Amino acid sequence: MSNQRKIGFWTCTALVVGNVIGMGIFLLPASLAPYGFNALIGWTVTLLGCLALARVFSYLAHALPDADGPYGYIRRTLGELPAYMALWAYWVSLWLTNAALATGAVGYITVVFPALQAIHPAVFALGLLWLFVAINLLGVRAGGSVQIVTTVLKLLPMIAIAVLGAWVLLHAPASYTAHLPSTPISLRDTMAAGTIALFAMLGIESASVPAAQVNDPGRTIPRATMVGTVLTAVIYIIVSTVPLLLIPQLELGNASAPFALLMDRFGGAGFGRWLSLFVVVSGLGALNGWTLLVGELTRTMAANGVLPRVFVRDNRRGAPAVALVVTGALASVMVWMSYSKSLVSAFTFITRVVTAANLPLYLCCSLALIVLWRQGTVRGAVLPAAVLGVLFVVFAFIGIGHEPLVLGLGLIAAGLPLYAFMRLRRRKAAQPAKA
Repeated sequence: MSNQRKIGFWTCTALVVGNVIGMGIFLLPASLAPYGFNALIGWTVTLLGCLALARVFSYLAHALPDADGPYGYIRRTLGELPAYMALWAYWVSLWLTNAALATGAVGYITVVFPALQAIHPAVFALGLLWLFVAINLLGVRAGGSVQIVTTVLKLLPMIAIAVLGAWVLLHAPASYTAHLPSTPISLRDTMAAGTIALFAMLGIESASVPAAQVNDPGRTIPRATMVGTVLTAVIYIIVSTVPLLLIPQLELGNASAPFALLMDRFGGAGFGRWLSLFVVVSGLGALNGWTLLVGELTRTMAANGVLPRVFVRDNRRGAPAVALVVTGALASVMVWMSYSKSLVSAFTFITRVVTAANLPLYLCCSLALIVLWRQGTVRGAVLPAAVLGVLFVVFAFIGIGHEPLVLGLGLIAAGLPLYAFMRLRRRKAAQPAKA
């Protein structure tokens, strides 16, 4: 692929920021409200852990610039089977996430523009899903350009919350101590809150997934990963703290749109609706970014022989056309399930394992860096980052609970028959033809 079709530092940074800041952060203050100050401690642990993981991906990209992203990192160090299991679970979580983003965006769009409620929500969600499949079929640069624009737009409501928080602090500082959370500090609540917060941080690896499509990946991916993660971490700390301290704990916990509630109360009536418009932009930006990534990841796995070879096929713009269409179809099935009264509970249940499905990737990449350190391939202060990455994943595995963990492991096991079939096909193809 020519450099004209590849993506650079700003697009990679936009992928990290745009994929991490989806729709979860706009609901997270309400989800974390019952945990009180445990939420802030959990946020701190999660952000430190994610910064360690960002360093892991940065070191790996620098040490193995010619690898096909996380799959290549793990395969070269731990072997093909661990790489497949980690990436299979991650791959499934991507199109599950796309289905959730499409349905969530529809809910917010119909609030901002009530006239659109005349469209059946499932049809509306499918339209959004396939719109971004079509955009990414135009090539990685087209999807990357959309990602940059939507990332800039989604930062505006975050800036608005930060400015509002600073204004209240200057003009009515007593508001920050009027409704302090009463939940006592405990390790159990801190771990639970940290795991919930982790769901909103998924995506720090986004710059490394399309490694084959990145200009100068050994330099671009590490810089974009760290800049994107640090920027997101700072934003999240600010916008999570402001509503926790300004809105009573019980009221915040029952808020369906906590940032809109905050803006209406302290910024003026009507501001919350306009903030909801940017929530839509944020969700659509994340949908675009994850669509780009799931296409690139599918192509990478197929190129390495663990998914059918047809997924490697590109269109004339260099986009993985078959991969994008098939993963779009899989996400479409999940969208229909989300609007089925008989299956909606099952869909909600499945989405709980998305975080668990991401953890094997983080664990294996941290272990991959330790292997490279032991081999002498990487030097310097890489070991602390790798060890912290492993410890943070263990922390998250414990905090996520038994049921999602078992489901995540089941998700990995479900892909093993396909792995065995593809391995058998490669073995037969490698055998010399009989005379």
